[in-house]
Amino acid sequence: MKKFLLTLLVFLGFNQSNVVADNTSDTNAFSFSFESIEGGDLNLDQYEGKALLVVNTASLCGFTGQYEGLQTLWDNYKNKGLIVIGVPANNFSSQEPGSDGEIKEFCETTFGIDFPMTSKVSVKGDDAHPFYKWLLTQSAGTPKWNFHKYLIAPDGSFNKSFSSLTKPMSDSLVKAVEKILPEN
Repeated sequence: MKKFLLTLLVFLGFNQSNVVADNTSDTNAFSFSFESIEGGDLNLDQYEGKALLVVNTASLCGFTGQYEGLQTLWDNYKNKGLIVIGVPANNFSSQEPGSDGEIKEFCETTFGIDFPMTSKVSVKGDDAHPFYKWLLTQSAGTPKWNFHKYLIAPDGSFNKSFSSLTKPMSDSLVKAVEKILPEN
């Protein structure tokens, strides 16, 4: 009986995963929108044809200093077709407890951030933002910590992910960005 129940649970688990993937098979990154940290919609379709680097961020994390590298990456490549998007999330050890206004002020005054940022969302679990649920269907995995980076190609497909340990200006990330930048 235990073997039957285990087999049934495994089957239902795989079947449920397939349903999620089937529901999003025609979807790409540009199908999603967030709320902007400034209010209003941040529709990703406005960036169609550009590469995206989407990063879940936090203000009280050991990796928070990566904001500086993200801003440098944005400054260096925004006119070449890269859009950096910061996604504040409080999923990891409550390291992003502030309100959207507090997060925005912190980012602007501490790091001079001027790339697009979303309002605070969840990036994992049942309450994850739909964009992050879509990433799971693309074999991109769930962020393991703050400052996990997802590179999206100009056609809206998932390209590559980078762990929190990968600095924004690292050779591996910069080369991956340069490889998928749209033709100028």
